[in-house]
Amino acid sequence: MALPLLVDCDTGIDDAIALTYLACRDDAEVAGIVSTGGNVPAATVHRNNLALSELLGVDAPVALGADRPLVEPPMFADDTHGAGGLGHAVLPEATRAEDPRSGAQLWVDLARERPGELVGLVLGPHTNLALALEIEPELPRLLRRLHVMGGAINHRGNTGATSEWNIAVDPEAAQRVLAAFASAPQLPVLGALQATEQIVFTGAELERLEALAARSAHPVARILAEAVRFYFEFHQADGFGWTAHVHDPLVTAHALTGEFASTRPLPVDVELAGTLTRGQTVGDELGRWGRGPTVELLDEVRPAEFVEHLLGTLEAGLG
Repeated sequence: MALPLLVDCDTGIDDAIALTYLACRDDAEVAGIVSTGGNVPAATVHRNNLALSELLGVDAPVALGADRPLVEPPMFADDTHGAGGLGHAVLPEATRAEDPRSGAQLWVDLARERPGELVGLVLGPHTNLALALEIEPELPRLLRRLHVMGGAINHRGNTGATSEWNIAVDPEAAQRVLAAFASAPQLPVLGALQATEQIVFTGAELERLEALAARSAHPVARILAEAVRFYFEFHQADGFGWTAHVHDPLVTAHALTGEFASTRPLPVDVELAGTLTRGQTVGDELGRWGRGPTVELLDEVRPAEFVEHLLGTLEAGLG
C-alpha cells in the first residue's frame, strides 16, 4: 500500500524536486500539501504548489498556511530560489481549486481522519504545524511519524552563522514542534544540514536533468531543469562553485523508504534568545541536559546511491 504523506513546504527549488519525486513513486500517496511562507511568500508558495500538483496529477487538498512566522517578521530567500520560487522556471496558472481550510486545520483534519497512518513531512518552516498543535495537542500521537528537514547540528549554518533556513525563519514554531513531538510514540526524524548538504548535484546531474527535459513531453521536466540551473547559479555566486545542495529530497526519500541514511537518537532544542545564535539547533551530545533524546538524527548518508536513486526516479516518472 502507498504511504500517505502530508507535505508542508515552502516551494522552493528543492521542495519542487521533492514533490515531483513523491508524485513519481507508486509507494507514496501525497495526502495533502500545506503552503508555508519561507523561501518565498506564502501566496507565491501556494501558487507554486497548486500549479505543480496539477501538472503532476496529484489530486490532494492544497491549503494556504499562515503568511508570517509566530513572532518575527517574515524573511525570504529569493536570492536562492528566485522571486517566483523556482528560479528561471515559469509555472502556468493553476486551474484547480485550493482547499478552503487553513494549513493548520488541514494538518488536524487529515491526522484525525487517518490516525496512526499519516506521515508528516515538514520541508519548510514549522509555523503551520505549531499552529495545528494549538488546535489538536494530540497530533504527535495521531501521526504515524514526523520527518523534518531543518537545523544544523555541530555544523555551520546557511542563514545565520549557526542557523539553518527552515528553523531560522520561525524558531519559536520549531521549538514548539520539537518539544511536542518528543513525546510521540516514534521520535521525529530530523534531517539537518550536516546530512542534507552531502547531497550535491554537479554539472553531470544538471546535464541529466536537461537531457530529460529535452526528450520528455512532461512539462515538469523542463520546469525542474530551469529551476535547478538557477540553483547552480546561486551556489556559484555564493562561493560553492558550479554545484547545488539538494536538501529536501533526501529527507523525503528517507521518510518514504527508510533508506539512504541511518539515524541516531539525540536530545535537540532550538535557541531562542542568543544574540548571535538565535535559531540554532543545539544537540546535547554529552548528555549535559539530563534529558532523553528528542529526535532521530539523520546520519551516515550514502550520497552517491541517493543521487542515482533520485535522478532515476525522476527519469522514470517524467520520461
